[in-house]
Amino acid sequence: MNQQNLSSFIWSVADLLRGDYKQSEYGRVILPFTVLRRLDCVLEPTKEAVLAEKEKREAAGLNPEPFLLKKAKQLFYNTSPLDMKKLMGDQDNIAENMFSYIQAFSPAVRDIFECFDFYTQVQRLDKANLLYLVTEKFANIDLHPEVVSNEKMGYVFEELIRKFAEISNETAGEHFTPREVIRLMVNLLFIEDDDALTKPGIVRSLYDPTAGTGGMLSVAEDHLSGQNPDARLVMYGQELNGESYAICKADMLIKGQDISNIIHGNTLSDDGLPDEQFDYMLSNPPFGVEWKKIQKAIKKEHKDDGFNGRFGPGLPRVSDGSLLFLMHLISKMRPTKDGGSRFGIVLNGSPLFTGGAGSGESEIRRYVLENDLLEAIIGLPTDMFYNTGISTYIWIVTNRKPKHRKGKVQLIDASEMWQKMRKSLGSKRKELSDQHIAEITRLFGEAKEVHVDPETREPISPKKLAAGYKSENGRPPVPISRIFKTTDFGYQTITVERPLLDEDGQPQLETRGKKKGQPKPDSKLRDTEEVPLGEDIHEYFEREVKPHVPDAWIDEEKTKIGYEIPFNRHFYVFKPPRELAEINKELKRVTDRIVEMIGELSQ
Repeated sequence: MNQQNLSSFIWSVADLLRGDYKQSEYGRVILPFTVLRRLDCVLEPTKEAVLAEKEKREAAGLNPEPFLLKKAKQLFYNTSPLDMKKLMGDQDNIAENMFSYIQAFSPAVRDIFECFDFYTQVQRLDKANLLYLVTEKFANIDLHPEVVSNEKMGYVFEELIRKFAEISNETAGEHFTPREVIRLMVNLLFIEDDDALTKPGIVRSLYDPTAGTGGMLSVAEDHLSGQNPDARLVMYGQELNGESYAICKADMLIKGQDISNIIHGNTLSDDGLPDEQFDYMLSNPPFGVEWKKIQKAIKKEHKDDGFNGRFGPGLPRVSDGSLLFLMHLISKMRPTKDGGSRFGIVLNGSPLFTGGAGSGESEIRRYVLENDLLEAIIGLPTDMFYNTGISTYIWIVTNRKPKHRKGKVQLIDASEMWQKMRKSLGSKRKELSDQHIAEITRLFGEAKEVHVDPETREPISPKKLAAGYKSENGRPPVPISRIFKTTDFGYQTITVERPLLDEDGQPQLETRGKKKGQPKPDSKLRDTEEVPLGEDIHEYFEREVKPHVPDAWIDEEKTKIGYEIPFNRHFYVFKPPRELAEINKELKRVTDRIVEMIGELSQ
């Protein structure tokens, strides 16, 4: 089935549904029927053998399941004498027969149709006198594997998912990551392992804890098979939304993957793959979503299991669970001695800097940076996602950094690398071109400081930079790739105290405890200072504080270490204000135009 035939077929079914279904509901019918027809075609050659085997094994008092899987030559089977063609032979009982046919699938497949809420759709179609017509449409398309390969069928199904995600933007926003963003993440994930991945017979595992409809898993598989057709990617995932889980599982089934690796449920409160570790991981968790509903389970794991669990470093505020997903992925990394792991996760801006020293967010960043796990952060353009226009960032995290990256973090500002979409989809107005993806991948791969000309965007050599390069219009260079030491993001928050004075202006002294005889601090005058991690706090205090408040001191018991990544600050380029005369001229032009317009109205 080529692209044109697929589109015309979809809309021929959609024409039947129009009126009884909203446009945004078409996918609820077309997606599960596509899956059903594909499975129907896949099982057709072994149908008779499976039925005979069932009868034989049941007569012998044996559990037929393992024998049926072997006869079906698939990871699933169906024990009904019906198929979609035969369903057409009894129009009056088609709903009842359809239920019987679905119930005869192996449990993993039945689970897919239950999560699609397919039984409700069958009843709804039957009530609208559409079930026979829709079933007939699908029974007459040929989705046999010899006609449509697993790879082609995967593309067909992805195209269906994309079409319905575009029609229903609320679905797209929650469960659909733009394909070009996934392609970029996959490039960044695999780039340093390209040589290893070209070896014959290579097998690697990939995990997505927020799998959605399975887009990240599919794009990663396409990338690896494009590099090495003999390579095999074993895919794992977990998804909370029932319909998205059903689509993901169906997509994996169509591509010949083991669907027992795709789990339904809440990843944070109920990890469906608790003992697994993976070579690669990808995730686009929901931005800024609170975790109040699962707070009890998360806090219990943090308290009881500590660093033996997933949330040892700390817990972020309840209003944003993004960093919980980051820690979950870290817990799924293979030990370095077993080959280690690398993962990419899309986060909004708040995990970079929210929370002061000692807070849960800061402690999580501290853990990541002090353990040298953060490889790079790439700042994406705004308006890249379907349900939000905010700035987003890809974090690349690994416990097997190459030697030249040890102790370092690369920041890449790709916020200006975009092209306008021909048609906006929800909040998504911009996209990455193939050239942008290649450029960002190259910058990451080279792992060097890069500055460009602000007008031409051409890279500037280190020699020219050192010589004080300026553009033709006199503008300074723009940084797009920067390299930092992990310690550059750390700081110490010191508490500066000043004495509480009595009526005579003399310091009051402590009368008990270990601080007896020392000045009492005045809480109203208490202040804090942030000192870079590599600097001595006493030298800083003597230089920056003491000259202004000679009676101050540091309460060293309150000193805390914090970490933040002020991404935008590191790419800020000062733009001098325009000349006053130029601004005055522009204001005069505007006011003259206003006076002219008022004059026209009064005529």
